[in-house]
Amino acid sequence: MDTRWAALFEDLEGEFEAARAMELDAEVRDRARREVARIALADRLTTAIGHPLTVHVRGAGTVRGTLADAAPEWLLLTDVAESLVPAHAVLHLAGLSGLSEEPTRTVKRLTLTYALRGLARRRTGLTVTLTDGSTLSGTLDRVGADFVELAEHAPGEARRPANVTATRTVPLPAIGLVRGA
Repeated sequence: MDTRWAALFEDLEGEFEAARAMELDAEVRDRARREVARIALADRLTTAIGHPLTVHVRGAGTVRGTLADAAPEWLLLTDVAESLVPAHAVLHLAGLSGLSEEPTRTVKRLTLTYALRGLARRRTGLTVTLTDGSTLSGTLDRVGADFVELAEHAPGEARRPANVTATRTVPLPAIGLVRGA
């Protein structure tokens, strides 16, 4: 065979392999982007359970703590006091970088109202920070589909009729942070 022809076919073979490699690389990048697009924040948070996070919360400012639990509608941070943060109040988070992108646990399907009903059943004294920055202290009496009723009393006081100064009805979207008193 003529060396010119052999060189031509070698060049064509090289071009073909380079084109295949570029196609494969583009396909891998595209698949990776599609996979990331399917990951929800709650999925991403499951990789951070047990790790410190800084969460910027509408109305409550910066909350730091170890992520103890997470679900699509809320996350639970532990520090001096436990902090239940509704997902709708999260402005941004720091501390997820460097952690696995792949969810390692099954995301809990517990709703925010389910978590709040647990606090109401335990008659836990709470401080509720609203998304406008104001705070309420007391005990959750009722949790409806889209609201809570809080019996206001001083932090550290038991929920007794004599201690209750007011009852507030708060729509869920107004809640920025719920902390144990």
